[in-house]
Amino acid sequence: MSDFLHAMQVAAAGLSAQRARMDVISANLANAETTRTPEGGPYVRQRVVLQAAPAPARFEDLLRAREEQTPSVAVAGVSPDPRAPRMVYDPGHPDADEAGYVAMPNISVLEEMTDMMTAMRAYEANVKAVQATKGMAQAALEIGR
Repeated sequence: MSDFLHAMQVAAAGLSAQRARMDVISANLANAETTRTPEGGPYVRQRVVLQAAPAPARFEDLLRAREEQTPSVAVAGVSPDPRAPRMVYDPGHPDADEAGYVAMPNISVLEEMTDMMTAMRAYEANVKAVQATKGMAQAALEIGR
């Protein structure tokens, strides 16, 4: 039964990580046209940084670690995208500089939508893993009757 719990823990960690990605992507899309923030300047695109549990260096340690902890993924943090803002010529905009250019967020809606589709597919895969594990656990219980 502990193998079923390990599988559920891994899938749950994946669900949590993909949910965090979706939250950040949503914030990026919502701020795709935000030219003024409390920090000053345009909104800066955010990225979720995921990390895996470090793998043991030796095979024997890997076998022991399997019993002690479940390898999974976690959100290491959210970091700003280092790309420069897009400069758009719009002299009538209230945030335009003296040359008529406005610093727009470094967000590509196409890139964000692609990331969102990838996160949705990964989320769906983790849901299917939970469902499959649940089905296997129920079948195992049926065998025991």
